[in-house]
Amino acid sequence: MPAYIAVDISINDPVTYDRYKTMAPPSIAKYDGRYLVRGGSTTTLEGSWKPQRFVILEFADAETARQWWDSPEYAEAKALRQSCSDTDMLLVDGPAFDPKL
Repeated sequence: MPAYIAVDISINDPVTYDRYKTMAPPSIAKYDGRYLVRGGSTTTLEGSWKPQRFVILEFADAETARQWWDSPEYAEAKALRQSCSDTDMLLVDGPAFDPKL
């Protein structure tokens, strides 16, 4: 079952964050993950949520997503991101959409 990581990032140091943006993709690809959304503009339709930068990643399953997040390949990039931004991140198990439900 596919799994998704949704990320809301507030960038505190854009120069350092630009370095992070080049480091993360190779580690994501190694775990067969892919970006579905990466920093596009957002429009709040309801509520007060206004993410500065919004990202959605897709992985084959939740276990693979967890393996990536905790991997040695992502460790340096993750530490860099954590040093220059405030992040809210969710792992979502995502069964395939069934229009009959």
